[in-house]
Amino acid sequence: MIPDTCILLCLVLYSLCPFINATSNLTLQHRRADPEAVVQELQRRVNASLYRRKMLDNQQEKSQLSCITGNPIDDCWRCDPNWAANRQRLADCAIGFGRNALGGKGGPIYVVTDSSDPDPNNPKPGTLRHAVTRQGPIWIIFSADMLIKLENPLMVSSFKTIDGRGANVQITGGGCVSIENVSNVIVHNINIHHCVPANSDGDGLHVQGSTNIWVDHCTLSDCADGLIDCTLGSTAITISNNYFFHHDKVMLLGHSDNYVADKGMQVTVAFNRFGDGLSQRMPRCRFGYFHVANNDYVGWVVYAIGGSANPTINSQGNRYTAPSNPNKKEVTMRMDAGGEEWEAWNWRTEGDIMENGAFFVPSGDGLSPQYAMASSLAPKSADFIDQLTLNAGAMLANGGTGVSMSSPSSESGGASSGGDGAISGGSDGSYGGDGSSGDPASGGYYGMIFGSGASPPAPYQNYIILLALIVLIITNDYAVLWPPL
Repeated sequence: MIPDTCILLCLVLYSLCPFINATSNLTLQHRRADPEAVVQELQRRVNASLYRRKMLDNQQEKSQLSCITGNPIDDCWRCDPNWAANRQRLADCAIGFGRNALGGKGGPIYVVTDSSDPDPNNPKPGTLRHAVTRQGPIWIIFSADMLIKLENPLMVSSFKTIDGRGANVQITGGGCVSIENVSNVIVHNINIHHCVPANSDGDGLHVQGSTNIWVDHCTLSDCADGLIDCTLGSTAITISNNYFFHHDKVMLLGHSDNYVADKGMQVTVAFNRFGDGLSQRMPRCRFGYFHVANNDYVGWVVYAIGGSANPTINSQGNRYTAPSNPNKKEVTMRMDAGGEEWEAWNWRTEGDIMENGAFFVPSGDGLSPQYAMASSLAPKSADFIDQLTLNAGAMLANGGTGVSMSSPSSESGGASSGGDGAISGGSDGSYGGDGSSGDPASGGYYGMIFGSGASPPAPYQNYIILLALIVLIITNDYAVLWPPL
């Protein structure tokens, strides 16, 4: 019996007969045509093809250049139109003291499909709380826009990335995000607001006793206590590209004037926009080393940058726009210290722009080696502050790239949604848990090509697909090399 594959191949070849005959006829026509005319026509076609290729290359180059903002974080990943297929590359884009924060890099993609938070002690699969409490590295994304109302603080475990790109994700309620005694956490593109005390102070995001933390492109406002607090020996932290507004005590860096363990704290505050309705603590520092670079301050009620307990503050390339109150033009404020004491604190301003009467009172030794401990990146010129902070805060669903983010499977780098468990295959399709599989034999690979959940094609389908591709290539080449005269 003739195998089915052979029969199919014969049918395909038979279907190509008209094309072969047409090819022969056109070839005979070319043989009868003037050879010089044929050569000229071929040369014209080749030149046109080269021109089109050059134009496409130029357009691609212009597109890449147009996305360049000078912001090293955004330029690292947003210039790639296919960034959603390689989300974990974001972990390579960190800057500042928190640049080594790995988050969930190397772990599976977890797609949050459920915005509820019914039981903090027994998290429901598919929820954000279930995702952040799993063991090991996990990269967390969201299937759709979500408003997540918490009853208790969201306790994030080590090696987690909460990546809200592609969705409008809002977190509110009791305690909000808590990062306590862990390491390697990235929180990106989340809107955190109206957080209230619930076994907590009501901070929007609280970091305690933790290291290698990166908070990027979040929008924070209207919380009971601080928007971001970093305390109790936390260090190696970067707070970047965030938008803060409508709040009193914005950011506390350091637990208390008596907690000397914070002497090793290093925090980078860069490319943030401190917007309308803010009063103070942008940030308020204690003991450690703080690099405040390329931020935009549109005003304050009490002060912008303050501190106590002899912190080292390195202010570079910021724009400070003072409020209209003639008595509140000073950027800085020292607390709990007399003049003879705080005059020795190392606070400096370098390359900052002062607008509407703003002024920064420096202190200490302008050439102190302590500033080396409070330097984490090469700041940009404050003249470019509008461009550097243009995209501060949680971004639009497509991240400004124009990439369609309607399908959770496309967001997960080829992984399909994992049902209730919602853990999907990683970018290499190597992990499948809690109801899904990244194994190519189980649809993970073919789901990426033919649609989420698709099964692998039968062998004869592979032959047909391959032959179809060959035919398309042949016909395309023939049209270019032997056009009708």
